[in-house]
Amino acid sequence: MAARDLGTFIRALPKAELHLHIEGTLEPELMFEIGRRNKVKLRFKNADEVRKAYAFSGLQSFLDIYYESAGVLKVERDFYDLAWAYLERASQQNVRHAEIFFDPQTHTARGVDFQTVIEGLHAACRDARSKLGVTTKLILCFLRHLSPEEAMKTLEEALPFQEHFEAVGLDSSEKNRPPGLFTKVYAKARAAGLKAVAHAGEEGPADYIRQALDLLKVSRIDHGVRCAEDAELVKRLAAEQIPLTMCPLSNVKLRVFKSLKDHNIKSLLAQGLRVTVNSDDPAYFGGYALDNYVETQKALKLGEEELAQLAKNSFEASFLSAPEKAGFAREIDGLSRS
Repeated sequence: MAARDLGTFIRALPKAELHLHIEGTLEPELMFEIGRRNKVKLRFKNADEVRKAYAFSGLQSFLDIYYESAGVLKVERDFYDLAWAYLERASQQNVRHAEIFFDPQTHTARGVDFQTVIEGLHAACRDARSKLGVTTKLILCFLRHLSPEEAMKTLEEALPFQEHFEAVGLDSSEKNRPPGLFTKVYAKARAAGLKAVAHAGEEGPADYIRQALDLLKVSRIDHGVRCAEDAELVKRLAAEQIPLTMCPLSNVKLRVFKSLKDHNIKSLLAQGLRVTVNSDDPAYFGGYALDNYVETQKALKLGEEELAQLAKNSFEASFLSAPEKAGFAREIDGLSRS
C-alpha cells in the first residue's frame, strides 16, 4: 500500500488513547481565554510566544511550564472546557475511546477543590459519549515528585468521588523517584477496587518498570521505552502481554530519542510486546493521536498490518469490557480486508 493510502488507512482506523494528560492538552489559545476570564496574568504576551517556549531540554523543563500554565484553571467550567476541547479533537481523529490522566495535586495545591476538578472533567466525558460517541475513563495520577503521604491524602480526598474515575496512576519527574515509594497508596487504591497504571522507564531505568509491576501491581506501563535495556524484562512483558502506552512524538520532544527513526516501538512490536501509540501532552509536543500514528509510520515505515496491530493493541490494553474490545477488533479487521 502506498504511503498516501496508508495515511488514509490511519485516519480510518478506530483508535483508543490510553496515555493522555488532560492538563497537557491546554492549547495556548484556550489558556489565554481561560486566563482572561479568571483574571490570571500570564508572563507570555500571546499564543505564539507560548509556543516558542516549548523548546525543552528534558522532562523537567517541560514540567516547569506545564505546571505554570495549569494555573489558569480554577472553576468547574475551566476543567469542562479543557476536556471538551480535547475530546472534540480526538473525535475528529477517530479516537473512539480515551483513558484520560488528570493531576488533582496540581490544582488542589493552588486551593482548587478536588470536587471542582473531577466534576468538570466528568461532565465533559459524559457529554462526549452522548454528543460525540467517544467513551472515556478517568485516571487519577499522583505526582511522584511529591511525597507518598501527599499521594495518600489525595487518594482519601478522591475516594468519595470514586464513581467518576477508573484507576490511579503515577506521573511527573521520574528520576530518583522509584515506584516502590508509593506501594502503600497503591495498595489502598487497589483495596478500594481501583485499577492501577504507572509511568516507568521513560527517563527512569528499566528496573522502575519491574518495580511498578511487582510492587505497585499495575496492569499496564506508561512509556516503558527503556525496557529494551533489559532482555529478561522484554521477554516478561511479551509473555505476560503487559501493555506499554508509548508516546513517540513526546519521546523525541523530551530527548528520550534523538529522532523518530531511532524509536524502538517497531522493534518491540515485532518482538510481540503489546505496545500502543498515544500523544501524552499534545499541546506541548506537537501532535495528537493521529499525528503520532502518521509521523511514526513515516519515520519507521510501518505497514498496514503493523498499524492495524497497534490500533488493536490500544483497545486490548484499555479498561473496556471484553465484548467492547472484540467489537473494535472486528472493525479493524474489516478495515484491513477492505
